[in-house]
Amino acid sequence: MKRKSPIPYGLQVVFAAATVIAAGATLIAQQKPAADADALEVIEIRPNFYVIAGDGSNIAVQLGTDGIVVVDTGTGQKAKQVIAEIRKLSTRPIRYVINTSADADHVGGNDELSAAGQSVIPTGGLNEIGAAGGRAPILAEENVQSRMAAPEGEKSAFPIGAWPTVTYSSALEEAQKDLYINGEAIITTHQPAAHTDGDSMVFFRRSDVLVTGDVFDQTRFPVIDREKGGSVQGVIDSLNRIIGITVPPVPFIWQEGGTVVVPGHGLISHEADVVDYRDMVTIVRDRIRAWIGKGMT
Repeated sequence: MKRKSPIPYGLQVVFAAATVIAAGATLIAQQKPAADADALEVIEIRPNFYVIAGDGSNIAVQLGTDGIVVVDTGTGQKAKQVIAEIRKLSTRPIRYVINTSADADHVGGNDELSAAGQSVIPTGGLNEIGAAGGRAPILAEENVQSRMAAPEGEKSAFPIGAWPTVTYSSALEEAQKDLYINGEAIITTHQPAAHTDGDSMVFFRRSDVLVTGDVFDQTRFPVIDREKGGSVQGVIDSLNRIIGITVPPVPFIWQEGGTVVVPGHGLISHEADVVDYRDMVTIVRDRIRAWIGKGMT
């Protein structure tokens, strides 16, 4: 005797349809070109402000009538794709490239993005390449320039066109570098002894966007390069500075809003995400400190 299904006929239809849709989605996923895996993701986080992900570090892009400002340039493996995506957003010249550290996945595209730009002020052969004003200047903390340029008699891992050409240094009592482009104050601030000794974060004041570099990384525990002057306390200090700059969406806390935080890697964030990350790093530091105090290896 045929048993009656305990599931009503209407639900059977819904389940069957869902199964067909799921099977179709699987088939579409299988038929998707493999090249899609190499595609970059372009996210608008503010009017005229974008993040490009998919080539190492997050790449921040500010647009305006004066031109384009780019923060970090990825690994460089997809530099041509990055430039093509930027050209879809604006035909204005790239005016500045800013680096948050000397890490290869943040500076790898420097040479090509700088070459695709144009300096506001004629330079008489910026980076010893091209005609006056032929490239966008690259701004970074002085230690980034020192690490990317090879010591005398050695060969650098980066072409000369990738080296920073505008630097600032807290050692010279210049803890930040200010620009004013596209009607917006852009404040680049040194973060001493954090992820490395050459970290910067970049605050776009009107857009209310803070680009942090790897002092805040949503994908992992902090990477602290002690050989290059990094320290856990420096990371915590930097995270506290980020929290001090950012503003949550108070009093409309049920709405999306507040300062947008662009981490070195991972999801676009807000102040609460940085607070959670700071608390996590602090707890890990305190636990390890306590274990060391007990003589543990």
